[in-house]
Amino acid sequence: MRLSRLFLPCALAAFLSVSPGVLRAATAFDLTSASIADINAAFDAGALTSEHLTELFLKRINAYDKQGPTLRAIITLNPAALDEARALDAERKERGPRGPLHGIPILLKDNTDVAGLPTTAGFYALKDNIATTDAEQTRRLRAAGCVILGKTNMSEFASGSAISTLGGPILNPHDLKRSPSGSSGGSGAGIAAGYAVFALGTDTGGSIRGPSAANGIAGLKPTFGLNGRGGIIPLSLSLDTVGPMARHVSDLAAALNVMAGEDPRDPATKDVARPPVDYTSGLRRDALKGKRLGLLRDYMKRDAGVDAVIETAVAVLQAQGAEVIEIKLPRFVTGVNAGLYLAIRDPEFRYEIEDYLATLPEGYPKTHEEIIELSEKIKKDSEDGYFQNENRLKAYKREAKAGTLEDTPYLSALSDGRKIVRENLTWFLESEKLDAFIVPTSSAPPSLIKRDEDAPRPPSNSLGSAVHLANTTGWPDLIVPAGFTSDPKLPVALSFIGPAFSEARLLALGYAFEQALPILALPVETPKLDGETFEY
Repeated sequence: MRLSRLFLPCALAAFLSVSPGVLRAATAFDLTSASIADINAAFDAGALTSEHLTELFLKRINAYDKQGPTLRAIITLNPAALDEARALDAERKERGPRGPLHGIPILLKDNTDVAGLPTTAGFYALKDNIATTDAEQTRRLRAAGCVILGKTNMSEFASGSAISTLGGPILNPHDLKRSPSGSSGGSGAGIAAGYAVFALGTDTGGSIRGPSAANGIAGLKPTFGLNGRGGIIPLSLSLDTVGPMARHVSDLAAALNVMAGEDPRDPATKDVARPPVDYTSGLRRDALKGKRLGLLRDYMKRDAGVDAVIETAVAVLQAQGAEVIEIKLPRFVTGVNAGLYLAIRDPEFRYEIEDYLATLPEGYPKTHEEIIELSEKIKKDSEDGYFQNENRLKAYKREAKAGTLEDTPYLSALSDGRKIVRENLTWFLESEKLDAFIVPTSSAPPSLIKRDEDAPRPPSNSLGSAVHLANTTGWPDLIVPAGFTSDPKLPVALSFIGPAFSEARLLALGYAFEQALPILALPVETPKLDGETFEY
């Protein structure tokens, strides 16, 4: 009823404003495919308010996260979301919008502080850990006018399978038997299911890119140091990044305009020479023309369905004027890269999580050893609503055996190993005059949550994961949906990887690819609800 009252005066005004005998064509609005630009057009026309937009998203969360397929993508809702939206509507009416993100509902991963809400990282013993201040990214997005809908479920402490002891297993809305990937699985599944306009994820070893690929959405792992991580529970501060996940590349660019910049709580952002750039300014359909892209084909050959989608994507890139050059990385480079992630991440987490726990009041765990002891108490899904997480428990025990931050293997991986990978990738970029590398984000489709032990497994890959290249180097990696395998129908994504601070270029390339191959699809398990589409 509220929408109808808004719609009729708007439609009448539009009719009266045109010349006699000329009718303005109606504009269609679709909640689950609308971009930030589409939403702002509806705002400007008076056909939509932030309050009603927020209501529509909360309705989807209620229908598909709490009921129906029960995706478990959301771990906490913000009870003040509608109040925030109403206040932003009033501000828009009185003073105009703050910018493109004014009134835009978003989700944040639950390792990111939101004042007044719990920050749990999915660990049941932190369920009452109420944040007193916003994380730097929360602060920036609030200041831009975003409505915080809530917090997303995640792999516990941002590592392992897409399950947490507090939030349980997250389901993929394209196929409930499949994983949404981790660790930002709740953000990935939530955006694919149409729960918000965009979400934040964190990425230490592929945790934005894996869920973006598995759920058929766009995502960006930014350059290390481009934006701040203050107020985010760490996994490995030498590798951790925070970035946006959305249905459209243009929405990633709009979010990054707000997110990029120095963070007084994050030393990695200090004295960083960031290019002063509007990340939306280079988004053009012809941005691929004349560009040279290096295809890392060694990271293919694991799944015929994925490879077929990537071959089509390569053909589309070429049809848009890009030249695709096959790149074969030296085996010693891929071998070094394959081992660096755990060599750095395992010892760092053990120390850095204890530094974080030391900031919490009494009554919370204070040591890595206590985390293990508390995890061992959840022998099965408990009557208290907690979930057993065997995969993460095994990782905790592996971390307990990792070396110290003074040991040679760790220090060598941190400096020498990363230098080898970065220098060799830089050499290929420069010698081949490449604008970016391209590679399937994941060389296999989303995995089954419960694997049939008798089913054939994909061939092993001694090269490790392609996503680790961007973590090892500290470079940006943009993920764009590329299509679906045929049987079963599962999402496949293409990564665009470039040198440090090349986000504007990658976003332009990804946008042009997205426009040439528009394959955005609402998951079968989360169809449209009444009232989500209208004309104005």
